[in-house]
Amino acid sequence: MSTAESAADTAPAPAGAVFAAIDIGASSGRVMLGRVSPAGVALETVHRFPNGVVEIDGGLRWNFDALYAEVLAGLKAAATVAAVQGETIASIGIDTWAVDYGLVNKAGKLVAQPHSYRDDRSRAAVAPVHAKLDPARLYQTTGLQFLQFNTIYQLATEQDLAGVQALLIPDLIAFRLTGVRRTEATNASTTGLFDAMAGEWATEFFTALGLRKDLFPPLIQPGEAYGGLLPEVAAVVDLSRETRVVAVGSHDTASAVAAVPATADNGGDSFAYISSGTWSLVGLELKHPVLTEASREANFTNERGVDGTIRYLRNVGGLWLLSECQRTWAGEGFQPDLPALLAAAAALPAGGPQINADDPYFIAPDNMPDRIRAAVRRTGDLLPNDPAAITRCIMDSLATGYAKTITAAERLAGRRVDVVHVVGGGSQNRLLCQLTANATGRPVVAGPVEATAMGNVLVQARAAGAAAGGLAQLRSIIAAGASLGRFEPLDLTLNAARN
Repeated sequence: MSTAESAADTAPAPAGAVFAAIDIGASSGRVMLGRVSPAGVALETVHRFPNGVVEIDGGLRWNFDALYAEVLAGLKAAATVAAVQGETIASIGIDTWAVDYGLVNKAGKLVAQPHSYRDDRSRAAVAPVHAKLDPARLYQTTGLQFLQFNTIYQLATEQDLAGVQALLIPDLIAFRLTGVRRTEATNASTTGLFDAMAGEWATEFFTALGLRKDLFPPLIQPGEAYGGLLPEVAAVVDLSRETRVVAVGSHDTASAVAAVPATADNGGDSFAYISSGTWSLVGLELKHPVLTEASREANFTNERGVDGTIRYLRNVGGLWLLSECQRTWAGEGFQPDLPALLAAAAALPAGGPQINADDPYFIAPDNMPDRIRAAVRRTGDLLPNDPAAITRCIMDSLATGYAKTITAAERLAGRRVDVVHVVGGGSQNRLLCQLTANATGRPVVAGPVEATAMGNVLVQARAAGAAAGGLAQLRSIIAAGASLGRFEPLDLTLNAARN
């Protein structure tokens, strides 16, 4: 039994206990209160705030100080709501995006605002890193998909790492709250410096790159506690100093996958998942990593999940494409209603032009409609400058990308997929879910929308003794209370060759 499952070092949750989930994405964040019962997980949003990259000191960075101020405001709001309802916040869990980090000196001060993965600085570091560590060797150890913004390449651009530690974003927030420095394992597995088989830091890579072996703090597993709140933090947010910050799947996808409602009626163990949001994370849940050369050539990643599982997946382009189009259109004075836009896109005939949705060409913010039309022209096709047509191109391209990725994952992992689960914001997009069912030839189960926060809360609840069991038991709680949609493939004959 894992440490997280046994929760031997934790006291039972008090009566009326609730759990605070800090859930921050690349474009927004929120603090939510979660209540767990056999009937499901009930979430209440108490604070929302924007997030986004900003130009600071000549690069794209996160304004972490502003982000942390919003976290404190959210925790104070959570304390107020809980007190009014006669509840006690038992613990706090934090999840964010992966790979980015802040550098903290010996005094605990952030030396600069953290760079964003969308900054182009790490591109030039790829070749020097690969000159020291052959990509095949990197993959055989880390199992990590090559992305130019992986932490290992970002660190290679740093000019001076003397006297500092690197804290991944959720760990940096936890440090500010508790004063304790740790690195949560699911997020550590995205750095390119983590041994996928051993579940530990790949210390030989630190040596090869001239990095200190203590550059990152020691590992902590989901369900283990960083510690209680610092006195000054507790005073600001009106919570007890005994309120613990508990590690969850701090990589938001790890929390989202933990909340996939895969029960016997919804795919059991033979499911694929799509965590659909700014990015789309598409893959399978495995017990062991796939470290073959074929897997590396297909650019699949083996990231850690809750309870030591492996999230075998690829990053595929996501709804960032559409949100960036909406931003551009709004700047031009056109603000279409999203449901109406999707309905207009759905009315267009199938078989239109498509793009490679996970091309790095689309990573940075810019005029996305023009970029998409230019990418279509490079394929020898044409796409009209029409929001509905561009939206349909995005949806078709994402669905095609999902289908190709799932088919490849089945082949490489030797697993069959019977059901595709879509969680996150994209589960509300009926057009995307139906196109995904059509493209994969598999039923799509859509929901929950708030899978990340639910996974966050469930790991906290289990650590506090308010939930029990492994992932199957936690997922049964999700399935009991979630409102799920189901989309059947409209034309299975197009996908007969997959089966």
